[in-house]
Amino acid sequence: MTLTIFGAGSVTAMMICYALEPRHKAWTLAFAGSCFASSAYGWLAGTWPFGVVEIVWGFVALQKWRTIR
Repeated sequence: MTLTIFGAGSVTAMMICYALEPRHKAWTLAFAGSCFASSAYGWLAGTWPFGVVEIVWGFVALQKWRTIR
């Protein structure tokens, strides 16, 4: 049950941060963090393809955050 709540929370955080990204670059960094949290959920839940995709999205978001002025 705790793992499910963690997964739902991390995916919810991803959606919120993604929606708020245009407002400030800090939301892009928060999106990256929530992607990494979602990836951890994927690995812990045994759904490694989900974990791989989310970690890639996390690094893409980090790169985007670094290039935003």
